Amino acid sequence: MDVDGTLTDGGVCLMSLPDGGIAEMKVFNSQDGLGLKLAHIMGIKTGFITGRKSPAVQQRAKELSVDFVYLGQGTKMIAYEKCLQKAGVGTEEVAYLGDDLPDIPVALRSGLAVAVASAAPELKAISHYVTNAAGGAGAAREVVELILKAQGRWEEAIPQAIA
Repeated sequence: MDVDGTLTDGGVCLMSLPDGGIAEMKVFNSQDGLGLKLAHIMGIKTGFITGRKSPAVQQRAKELSVDFVYLGQGTKMIAYEKCLQKAGVGTEEVAYLGDDLPDIPVALRSGLAVAVASAAPELKAISHYVTNAAGGAGAAREVVELILKAQGRWEEAIPQAIA
């Protein structure tokens, strides 16, 4: 999946530091986090492919046991192909979640192309599914639930989320 506009609301928050440096802050949705943790627990491999290099995204990926993390990608297809190779799956076995024009090539190659509710109309037009939730507001969780329900495994996943 993409990150900015998909796992976040798309805003980029840059803070000036006292030493003149810049720090980036991202806000992630906790329901998306639980959804991605459940995906991991249930054996679904997940990945982030994003154009920005961000320590915050790297940290979030680590917290959620994300399998594939590609930051600073000018185009996403090379990273997508690497994910397919490492996972040992074909394109028809991949769901891809995105929000904007750079996501279109990957969405077109995926078995399940998903656009967040706040996505660009061009991505929505070629997607198989458009989430009810906007980017950064539970869209990733919605997709994980959709997949697990389609597999008949959602009821099995629920106890995994109860602390």
